[in-house]
Amino acid sequence: MAEIISIRTVNPDNEKVLAITEELSENLYLRFGSDGKNSFQDWQNNNSKFVFVIAEINDEVVGCGAVRPIDENTGEIKRMYSKFPGKKIGKTILLFLEEKAATLGYTDLVLETRLKNESAIQFYQKQGYKIIPNYGKYTDRPEAICLGKSLNQNS
Repeated sequence: MAEIISIRTVNPDNEKVLAITEELSENLYLRFGSDGKNSFQDWQNNNSKFVFVIAEINDEVVGCGAVRPIDENTGEIKRMYSKFPGKKIGKTILLFLEEKAATLGYTDLVLETRLKNESAIQFYQKQGYKIIPNYGKYTDRPEAICLGKSLNQNS
């Protein structure tokens, strides 16, 4: 029987959520020497353009992801994480975030990952994201790679 992945919007400070975001931070630190927390400090819970979600299978939190505004039309994907590879958790989270972003009026999504994170780069490219020039604080960061996707295209 296939496991059902459910996605729901939550506050990133929710106690149940902290365990998955800490696991993500530990994973990033072990793999890349940085936990990514400093890229997620301007969260605004009372702003509808900010969306944080968790993925659950049988009431276990197995993944997370977020969108925050870069500008009125562009959202940034942040804190994407899947606890178990190969179960389509990441894809399910990303599709949910893309649909939610479109309903919030975003026309484009962008994201950053590390060049070393080849599996993430391949994952995003399979989901229709294209390599774009590094933006914002990533502009002069040679270890970073940025990707983007227009939400107006049927991909």
